[in-house]
Amino acid sequence: MNTSCIVHPSSRLFDCAGKSLDLSRPQVMGILNVTPDSFSDGGDFFSVSAALAHARRMVEEGAAIIDVGGESTRPGALGVPLEEELRRVVPVIRALAAELPVPLSIDTTKPEVMRAAVEAGAGFINDVYALRAPGAPALVAALGVPVCLMHMQGEPRTMQQSPHYDDVVAEVGNFLRERVRTCRDAGIAERQLLIDPGFGFGKTVRHNLLLLDALEALRQIGPPLLVGLSRKSFLGALLDTPVMTRLHTGLAAATVAVMKGAVLVRSHDVGPTVEALRLCAALQSPND
Repeated sequence: MNTSCIVHPSSRLFDCAGKSLDLSRPQVMGILNVTPDSFSDGGDFFSVSAALAHARRMVEEGAAIIDVGGESTRPGALGVPLEEELRRVVPVIRALAAELPVPLSIDTTKPEVMRAAVEAGAGFINDVYALRAPGAPALVAALGVPVCLMHMQGEPRTMQQSPHYDDVVAEVGNFLRERVRTCRDAGIAERQLLIDPGFGFGKTVRHNLLLLDALEALRQIGPPLLVGLSRKSFLGALLDTPVMTRLHTGLAAATVAVMKGAVLVRSHDVGPTVEALRLCAALQSPND
């Protein structure tokens, strides 16, 4: 298989509520968890001031978009009540939107949070349930912002309890195609869609490796590919490393993903990931 960096012909400029996300080259989505229990940084940025300071640092390091989440989706995580999630994310998004030049993403599964976050200044929706909540596709069509549809088998509380596939690449691909069709039928323009195979969400180590190797095939579905590989447990399992020492394997995985077609990489470690992706961008356009 050819493992040189590939050009992404359908990558494009996304209008995120007036702020642009340019996916004509690989970009980094900085992770901002305003939760007490996320798997690697829970509680670190729980206040508005801490969240704002960390977001500033990620933008300075080269993040093209900041992804704000108020509900942990780590394996085994329990759900957060609607009012608590709103309390966590809306003040942070409002503060970030007033200061940062880059778009903001809301990482949520709840339509009510999607609406409130966009009203507060978010311009992108990142949904691990791929808009399967009742009314979510119609709402996003009305909001008019880009959305990423992610694959997950099961739910966070149970997803890593013996996940099984007959053919993980085919099943993930079929799920994402169906969600793209559903969104189009709801009135969401395909140019507003991204897709994510959901590394670590209801997958074994082998499932994740098979998906990483097959990203070129998943890219043929149409929408640009977002990947979230940062500090994931399957990377730790490969080398028996704890969560905070997975930078090097995460960078390697992100580089492989971009070489195979991903254009947006969600990461806790923005600066090093930006540097790795610049190499891929240079290889895509060696004569520039």
